[in-house]
Amino acid sequence: MVRFILIWAAVAVAIAAPIAAAAMSPQLEWRHPVYIAAGFAGIIALGLLLVQPLLIGGYLPGLSAHGRRRAHRWIGGMLVGAVLIHVGGLSITSLPDVIDALLFTSPTPFSVWGVIAMWAIFAAALLAAFRRRLRLRPRTWRIGHTILAVIIVVGTIAHAILIEGTMETISKVALCALALAATMKVVVDLRVWSNKRRRAEE
Repeated sequence: MVRFILIWAAVAVAIAAPIAAAAMSPQLEWRHPVYIAAGFAGIIALGLLLVQPLLIGGYLPGLSAHGRRRAHRWIGGMLVGAVLIHVGGLSITSLPDVIDALLFTSPTPFSVWGVIAMWAIFAAALLAAFRRRLRLRPRTWRIGHTILAVIIVVGTIAHAILIEGTMETISKVALCALALAATMKVVVDLRVWSNKRRRAEE
């Protein structure tokens, strides 16, 4: 029970701390409400990227395998929604900047990483939605989804780190580091599991 509480509390703090710190940022005083909503949608999306690998890797206690997969799908949908709110809100308040970012002509490096991560998120969602229709083999599906997940996490982290905005630096870097570490651990664990299964079948 103690381990259960500590793990879930740590995850909650890792996600809530950057949101709380951003909410106290003095930069919010002169920002448009739509822009603020878009910004917090982006912060929430970053927090969800920490939860996704923890779920699929089975690192969060108290959830069955079916429960983890179901939660992973639901949070994936929430992640897509958060990205749409993030980009949609920015489009309302600064459409030329969003167009430049989508066309990869923006002078700001963080825009490029954000767009790459966005398209990878959409691709991962479409791959999951049409998995059965595409009749992908489990190994092919796993490799494709894993590659997209890595692109999403790396792109989002680069996007967040390069932005000097409402997010507080220490909590932002900590959340990014945790999301990257969790993702890399899942990738390694899945690779080890796949190798063991392949040897068992030989």
